[in-house]
Amino acid sequence: MIEATLRALDADVIALQEVWDDGAANLAADLAQALDRNHVYQGAEKRDGLGFGNAVLSRWPIKRADWRPLPGQRESDEGRCVLFAELDGPRGPLQVFATHLNWRFSHSQIRQRQVTEIAQFVASKRPWGYPPIVCGDFNAEPVSDEIRMMTGQTACPIKGMVFRDAWNVAGDGSDGYTWDNANSFAQAVFEPNRRIDYIFVGEPMARAAGHVVDCRLAGNAPVEGLWPSDHFAVVAELRY
Repeated sequence: MIEATLRALDADVIALQEVWDDGAANLAADLAQALDRNHVYQGAEKRDGLGFGNAVLSRWPIKRADWRPLPGQRESDEGRCVLFAELDGPRGPLQVFATHLNWRFSHSQIRQRQVTEIAQFVASKRPWGYPPIVCGDFNAEPVSDEIRMMTGQTACPIKGMVFRDAWNVAGDGSDGYTWDNANSFAQAVFEPNRRIDYIFVGEPMARAAGHVVDCRLAGNAPVEGLWPSDHFAVVAELRY
């Protein structure tokens, strides 16, 4: 169902979280093969003996990749990371980061430290020829301190470096919930509807490169009676 959803979208770049790897098979590799994409994967923790991490799939070659573990494992036993991929796009390189932050409601302080680490990692990849793109499951609502740190509504981890929330720029004006109790998987855990998945883009560059033209949800309906994921996908079109 995930493959069918991604095939219909036909996106140039796909960032995945909660990617499973058992040493013999890897969800990102399987999807990349099925969709004819390049990919890079990085796990940062084990769950029931399986690798669990982030991935980037790209229509274009991946020139280089890197990753960094995120803080918080000692306090929460959650091993999170941020994955970096530089893509050899037809109009110049693109830097894409995929991440997944701690999930508990009470972990805002941990997520704030994680956002600081992500910002430092993004800054370490300068110079940029195109605004950096950070995608992921942040497990935090737009009004939270950790998201406000990303968007410059409170103290920025890196002076002068802020990101635009694609949904705020070009969403349809709705709440944009990516965790929605319309989804039977979400219903099962009795949590409120929330917007917790994001595409963040650095400030536009010359000729409005990086400006968010459109943003919408996907994967927000069952496929053959089955929801593709417990989260809805966020899809953004950027000027390039």
